[in-house]
Amino acid sequence: MNKNQAKLAGLKRRKRRVRSKVFGTAERPRLSVHRTNAHIYAQVIDDCDAKVICAVSTLTAEIKSQVKVGSNKEAAELVGKLVAERALSAGVKEVTFDRGGHIYHGRIKALAEGAREAGLKF
Repeated sequence: MNKNQAKLAGLKRRKRRVRSKVFGTAERPRLSVHRTNAHIYAQVIDDCDAKVICAVSTLTAEIKSQVKVGSNKEAAELVGKLVAERALSAGVKEVTFDRGGHIYHGRIKALAEGAREAGLKF
């Protein structure tokens, strides 16, 4: 197993461990974060109905026009604010945070703080 495969295996293992404890309901859906080297994605998901309530990424037109690079903390914070606005307009006030196996640091933390600033509670 090469170094990259080992890193991905560790990420999968951590993601599975986090997801075993985090579950989104209709009253409190799950805010799922996916991070790549180039972009960051966030979705608000109701796991009971298997429905995505809203989704935002750095590829969304509103975000893409505001940032040059989709892989920095400023872009992540904007994604957090926009996903919170869309969730609040859909009637969601509280969520559970699914960090997707990544540590709560850097872009993941910036997205979470942006969502909190915009009024989402978790």
